[in-house]
Amino acid sequence: GECKMIKDKYRCIGGTKEQNYDQEKIKLGLGIGGSLILIIIMVSLFIIIHRICRKKNDSDLLSRGNSKSDVEFSHVFFKIPIFSYKELQEATNNFSKDRLLGDGGFGTVYYGKVRDGREVAVKRLYEHNYRRLEQFMNEIEILTRLHHKNLVSLYGCTSRRSRELLLVYEFVPNGTVADHLYGENQKNQGFLTWSMRMSIAIETASALAYLHASDIIHRDVKTTNILLDGNFGVKVADFGLSRLLPSDVTHVSTAPQGTPGYVDPEYHRCYHLTDKSDVYSFGVVLVELVSSKPAVDITRCKSEINLSSLAINKIQNHATHELIDQSLGYKTDEGVRKMTTMVAELAFQCLQQDSTMRPTMEQVVEELKAFKNEEQKCEYHNDKEEMITTHPSPPDWGEASLIKNTKFPPSPVSVTTQWPSKSTTPNTSACDY
Repeated sequence: GECKMIKDKYRCIGGTKEQNYDQEKIKLGLGIGGSLILIIIMVSLFIIIHRICRKKNDSDLLSRGNSKSDVEFSHVFFKIPIFSYKELQEATNNFSKDRLLGDGGFGTVYYGKVRDGREVAVKRLYEHNYRRLEQFMNEIEILTRLHHKNLVSLYGCTSRRSRELLLVYEFVPNGTVADHLYGENQKNQGFLTWSMRMSIAIETASALAYLHASDIIHRDVKTTNILLDGNFGVKVADFGLSRLLPSDVTHVSTAPQGTPGYVDPEYHRCYHLTDKSDVYSFGVVLVELVSSKPAVDITRCKSEINLSSLAINKIQNHATHELIDQSLGYKTDEGVRKMTTMVAELAFQCLQQDSTMRPTMEQVVEELKAFKNEEQKCEYHNDKEEMITTHPSPPDWGEASLIKNTKFPPSPVSVTTQWPSKSTTPNTSACDY
């Protein structure tokens, strides 16, 4: 080509086709490359702005509120005391590992002692974001409106503006039911007798019936959420997943949550949450109490990994004795044998696939109390019979003979004949309620 000055500008004219083609490729490459760089920059800016906005929204939600102080917010909205982060940090020895009590539904729980001398359990949330704040406020709202001897007491919380969201509960010293059935406490602190297990079942059922009467569904009923106090009294805990149901609503549609082994199978199919979902979970708890087995055990055969499946299989096939923990006195004590069998049968009802076939928690409480009364009557009769046998008196022989012939009443849900359970065939029509 030829290069020369044209109108005070230096220009090259002509050139080979190859040179022109190379120049076109360079221009095209620069254009594409520039476009890609521009797109990358725009996407990066979008991501950065989105994250900033998300953090700002979380921050606004955490610190939002009217112009009231933290203390005013606490007493007006939640009506519970506010603890400072510093006080709870001191109470738990800076959240020391040796103060660790366990993991809750959405946080880690530590033992502590606050400045007024009270022993407390401090729940520290895993993450400080919108979802955790929602669960934090949900648990506070539920526990501040409920008062039942078998529900754990909430002492207070930190402010929403605190560096961490912390909940402060009464300290329940004897751990969880799960610990005593098959955990460390089972080895270290001894064995839960059948009488103790019956009391645990009744008190837990009473707490759940109270929740349902208050239009609240727990949604995470399990033995690790049933705490035991110094007298082995029940304290139901962990309300982070609980839901308030308006009085005119029969169910809530929600994404699956809860613990494997305890979740209502109908809930998985329909995403409908009702009080019968808690009934199903409690049925699993009843089976744990009679069997001393965990809700999920991958060492069991495939069809019985879930304890609920194992229980249904054993009861339907007249093998309840294979389900019940023999160390409870099943073979040696007729009273224990009768009671454990009846409780297993009640659990069978609670575990029905079709929720309409399950009893309400109020009905479960009534059944368990009836079982307990029968147990006490039988113990009384047995004690009286022993006294009569040891110290015979001629006028009393007729009564002694009558006592010897006393028989337990049949189970109200007897399965002495095979009962085809709805559990064997999932009923999807229940989704239409």
